[in-house]
Amino acid sequence: MKYRIEKSVASGTVTAPPSKSLAHRYLICAALAGGTSRISNVAFSEDILATIDCIRALGAKVKTDADVVTVTGITGQRKDSVSFNCRESGSTIRLMMPIAMMLCGKASFTGSERLLSRPFSVYEDIAKQDGIEFERSGQSIIVAGSLKERDYTIPGNISSQFATGLLFALSLSGIESSVTLTGRIESLSYIGLTLQALKAFGVDGEIEGNRIRIAGGRLSARDISVEGDYSNAAFLDAFNLCGGKVSVEGLAQDSLQGDRIYKKYFNMLLSVKKPVIDISDCPDLGPVLMALMAVRGGGTLTGTARLKIKESDRAAAMAEELSKFGVFCVVSENSVSIESSGLKKPSEVLFGHNDHRIVMSDVTLLSLIGGEIEGVEAVAKSYPDYFDVIKELGIGFEEV
Repeated sequence: MKYRIEKSVASGTVTAPPSKSLAHRYLICAALAGGTSRISNVAFSEDILATIDCIRALGAKVKTDADVVTVTGITGQRKDSVSFNCRESGSTIRLMMPIAMMLCGKASFTGSERLLSRPFSVYEDIAKQDGIEFERSGQSIIVAGSLKERDYTIPGNISSQFATGLLFALSLSGIESSVTLTGRIESLSYIGLTLQALKAFGVDGEIEGNRIRIAGGRLSARDISVEGDYSNAAFLDAFNLCGGKVSVEGLAQDSLQGDRIYKKYFNMLLSVKKPVIDISDCPDLGPVLMALMAVRGGGTLTGTARLKIKESDRAAAMAEELSKFGVFCVVSENSVSIESSGLKKPSEVLFGHNDHRIVMSDVTLLSLIGGEIEGVEAVAKSYPDYFDVIKELGIGFEEV
């Protein structure tokens, strides 16, 4: 689907969408808990729908009504064979895989080609250590066997979702266990969100240096509301660096979300000439920061290595789109440098690269000078009503 974005200025007050990261975690906790939980303020993005599909496959009973999801958990029941369709959700597959290794005799994971091509070496290594079958093909990943109740050691400079998946699985154990992270630790804030969710459902854990301890126990059902999402709020607040006057409400000031740092980084873009910004703990901010650096005269992002294994190769994808505006980017292994003396109106159609964050970053830029973008439907992955929201803020667009 292609939209023509008009040159327009965003103005108004908007409520931040619900946190996708916390919704994933609450839904999984509720599925693993005894009893019935009620999770409110849920946005049914494609990724969240994938997690709902998977906890249903695991045996949880799920009902949806407006923005509320009611989940009756499985209380540790094992199943012989389960098929999990994870669509395009990296969070879903990484969080569910160790749970499947703990609760299923055999599990098959399917999804998009891009999803199944992502690295899973952490789980492959664990499977080998624990005597679990781990078979990859272009169409699925099959695991068969059972995780051991033990302490695990994994690299710290990869997606925190691997640690989160293990913590969920280990919460089903009757004994205290741990996950130790080696080397440089990135995205630690997301592990904090996992421990927050587990504690809300009755299982304690804590971060002790590079070791994450998880207590033995049983998850208990509860009613809980999902807080606002700093990750997607950044794309609304970004209009303020493009001449807009947007107020974003509904964000918890004491949130553990790592992407809350976007406010500090946006201030740096306003006050520092060509700032250097480290996104190793908040890689999802990479595309919008690249877009805004192009608007504000350039800068450098460091800690960008993991942008390559997202929904797209995000650094390369944004560099390609920015080149259409006459902006020069140098993409290195773990950094991106941007040189910009202003945006020119693109003569080519922009492309969303099947990546929600690329689409929203492109739209931010197009609001300044106008133009067309192909692949806008990708926003449904995390923010299905994004275009409805920005229309209310005054951003003009039409389908072409």
